[in-house]
Amino acid sequence: MRIDGILRDGRIHLSCEVFPPKKFDGIAQASAVAQEIAGLSPAFMSVTYGAAGKTPGHTLAIARAVAEAGVTPLCHLTCVQSTKEHVRTVLSEMQRAGMENVLALRGDLPREGEPEHDFTYAAELIEFIHAQGNFCVGAACYPEGHPESGGKRQDMDYLKRKVDAGVDFLTTQMFFDNGILYNFLYRALRAGINVPVCAGIMPICDARQVDRVVKLSGSIMPPRFAAIADRFADDPEAMAQAGIAFATEQIIDLIANGVTNIHLYTMNKPSITRAIVGNLSGILGKPAV
Repeated sequence: MRIDGILRDGRIHLSCEVFPPKKFDGIAQASAVAQEIAGLSPAFMSVTYGAAGKTPGHTLAIARAVAEAGVTPLCHLTCVQSTKEHVRTVLSEMQRAGMENVLALRGDLPREGEPEHDFTYAAELIEFIHAQGNFCVGAACYPEGHPESGGKRQDMDYLKRKVDAGVDFLTTQMFFDNGILYNFLYRALRAGINVPVCAGIMPICDARQVDRVVKLSGSIMPPRFAAIADRFADDPEAMAQAGIAFATEQIIDLIANGVTNIHLYTMNKPSITRAIVGNLSGILGKPAV
């Protein structure tokens, strides 16, 4: 099923992200985790493109496990370290496996050496994907601005280029202050961007994650959450409970304000995902789990 069709049906959707293992011998365990999360009936599940794009088969293997569990998979695909020939091969393998949804990403620049030069921006990858077949193509967006952009205006210009290249839906980087998302959505509409947007929520259930998340994503931690992390840093059980509660409250506020597509960064943690889905059972119209 195409994800753009799912997101436009007028209902509330909770989707999930999982990641593949770095090594082949971890595929069975990662597949089991993905299928356990799939058992919570998310609208769809995305599978990241791990190991700098060097193990696309691992992504495809987990996506197959998701599909076998009856959930629509979304395969991530990065390009900055790939040639056109490599991307063409990966897309052909996806087609043969029955995958029709792709999240097109530039990917992180290599820490050492030079990137490949076939693709510079995600917009180029989006156009290339559409030339290879009838894929539903998603892309990333950054409510707080991409860390490498020259500012919010330039970041919105780049996002418009991706949408004009044929993006069918967007998924946001994680954020922890809903006001930032509401402002971003308003600016996107003013820029003529009207594709569905999935709001990316990451439950922070370990205080050690805070500094790492801020460093990697540039996300602003609201004082209210900083106080939670400070108060419960030395009590893992309390911190996990508080992190689940904070993420649940974020999602409830989003839905109450008309944001109906939520994407949960699960970090491959079924128990945390299950707790959040259970907290939202009445809102999502699902039985408690």
